[in-house]
Amino acid sequence: MIFLLSSKLPLLNHCRYLSGLRHFDRPRRTLASPIEGKLPKVCGLDEAVSEIKSGENIYLHHACSMPIDLCKSLGIHVLKNNLNNIKVTHALTCGDLPWIREEFYGKIRSRTIFICNNMRPLVNKGFADYIPLFLSDTARLFDEKAIPVDTALLNLSPPDKHGYCSLGINVDLSSPAARNAKKIIATINTSQPKTFGDSEIHISQIDYLIKEDNLTPIFELPVIESNNEEKLIGKWIAENLIDNGATLQMGIGSIPNNVLNQLKNHQNLGVHSEMISDGITELINLGVINNSQKRMYPGKIVTCFAMGSKQFYEFLDGNPLFLFGSAGFTNSINTIIQQSKMTAINSAIEIDLTGQVVSDTIGKRFYSGFGGQVDFIFGSSAALDGLGKAIIALPSRTSKGEPKIVPCVKEGSGIVTTKAHCNYVVTEYGIANLWAKTICQRAYNLIKIAHPDDREMLEKEAFKRFGFIPSKD
Repeated sequence: MIFLLSSKLPLLNHCRYLSGLRHFDRPRRTLASPIEGKLPKVCGLDEAVSEIKSGENIYLHHACSMPIDLCKSLGIHVLKNNLNNIKVTHALTCGDLPWIREEFYGKIRSRTIFICNNMRPLVNKGFADYIPLFLSDTARLFDEKAIPVDTALLNLSPPDKHGYCSLGINVDLSSPAARNAKKIIATINTSQPKTFGDSEIHISQIDYLIKEDNLTPIFELPVIESNNEEKLIGKWIAENLIDNGATLQMGIGSIPNNVLNQLKNHQNLGVHSEMISDGITELINLGVINNSQKRMYPGKIVTCFAMGSKQFYEFLDGNPLFLFGSAGFTNSINTIIQQSKMTAINSAIEIDLTGQVVSDTIGKRFYSGFGGQVDFIFGSSAALDGLGKAIIALPSRTSKGEPKIVPCVKEGSGIVTTKAHCNYVVTEYGIANLWAKTICQRAYNLIKIAHPDDREMLEKEAFKRFGFIPSKD
């Protein structure tokens, strides 16, 4: 599908489909197409993983959809048969992974595009690998066979009367990985919502199917408590930077939730975001989010993965309001720039006085990943309607009282969003507009929203670094 915004705007043909497939991609299989005469082998967990061999490349359905029971069976199979050099590709991991234990070193090694709690020690000690990657490029990772997939381990919703299962709440890189997999092993999990879009997979595309009682339910996100600083940040953003009719992208955490809590008096908001969570539910029910102003998929919320509560998953189940695409579509720059008043809200670990944003490292230590920050920061800044806003939101200090607005980034820190991409920065003390500002003006605006006890230090350090006292002129 190609979208023409107006006679003055160009036709865009990159990543035109929810799948993120390009016209020259040649996937191994078309997940939604039935294969005549083929049915999966229905078996138990242990039998399903029994043919996995040393040296295989495995894709793991990740985040809240992670198939915990398949992971446990894979671990048992590897130890029992003394397998080694198995590489498992994934993003977020939620729940217990057997191969984080020392006995699996050299046997199973994770390759992750996003580091979370259970991967962090392994990556930083050299026992797992981190792939720095824009989320928009994850479809290419598999469609271009940069990482081959011998076996995909999936956690699917039950089949409907037509034989269609669903990838549920994690389509992101899961649909590209699955369509390029030589073999698909899937559990049928009654807790996995049926979702629409690029999430459908016909049962005949599955090679080994596990239907067992008492499978581990998909992961539920714990309730995140807000502090006063985060509430103030949400208020600044909602009251000053989000227009009626805006299309929203926001990540996970307390700040996005607080932004959403402040939007009940807004009108005609839309959502196009790589990730969605519980915070949007009330605004949908109130009619605040109605997606009526969206130019692409009007009336629909478009996303590639979800994280939330059981109640939120029940809200998603069979709900045609939501379209799940691969990250190759949702996060494609050419998709994002076509949105109406695209407003992207993302977080950071620290930001220096020039506007450089650190998001995936703490000093030399790898901490998280690129995710969709750069995709949406750049896409909203380059929006074709000229009304996009790119926002970085962060408290002025860490929980330990250390400044997050700093003279220079820590040694070893990686810059995720460049100073040229950073437009608005928001803390509990206000909003710094960095667009078209000099280094002198940027430093001045950022110091104004730093913690009051850090401002004198920042001014002195700015003079040492730049040779001037920051000013608004």
